[in-house]
Amino acid sequence: MANDYKRIFKDGLWDNNVVLAQMLALCPLLAVTGTATNGLGMGLATTFVMVISALVVALFRKIITNEVRIPVFILLIATVVTLVDMFMNAYLHQLHKVLGLFIPLIVTNCAILGRAESFASKNDVRAAMADGLAMGGGFTFALVLLGAVREMIGSGTLFANASLLLGDLFSFMELTLIPDYRGFLLMILPPGGFLVLGFILAGKRILDRRAAARAERKALEEAMREADDEVAATA
Repeated sequence: MANDYKRIFKDGLWDNNVVLAQMLALCPLLAVTGTATNGLGMGLATTFVMVISALVVALFRKIITNEVRIPVFILLIATVVTLVDMFMNAYLHQLHKVLGLFIPLIVTNCAILGRAESFASKNDVRAAMADGLAMGGGFTFALVLLGAVREMIGSGTLFANASLLLGDLFSFMELTLIPDYRGFLLMILPPGGFLVLGFILAGKRILDRRAAARAERKALEEAMREADDEVAATA
């Protein structure tokens, strides 16, 4: 069981990451990641929706028939998104104004519907919630990473206005990395998002190839060691 959850989180956070591996949800990714704060807010909202929708789908998976499962899943996701939208408008109004239309558009995030269809509807509640948390965490990681790189290069800050958008508890995250930095406007504009995303995807591919090469060398060394042990045993 522990290995199953380890695999679920490894898939969600890295191997099968919504953005870095599946290349899904790129519209909100590129639109709201002008700062790391915006990315964090959007990521947390999406993660909450993924976890709760996975919970509800897993609970009713034996009741929902195959013929109506897609409309029902969409209705459940839309209900959760509406609640999140109302909560953010009431308690995180500044962040809600910044993210704007992209909060209701979480409903159209194909990653959420895809995980509800491929995983939550076929597994128990704990596994479904773990998958939703892992996939949401991976999406949040991609949003924050992209937003942080764009913000640092674009304006020389990190998590700017975190206390204003997320609340006073997040004020410790606000950093000014380069005082009197004039900024690099291209990074904050949409083309900067495409450029940074391209470099991040290339970096992930390089890391994956190196990890695969290390695993292959390790397997080869173990095979050679086992062969030497067999030769020694028969000698």
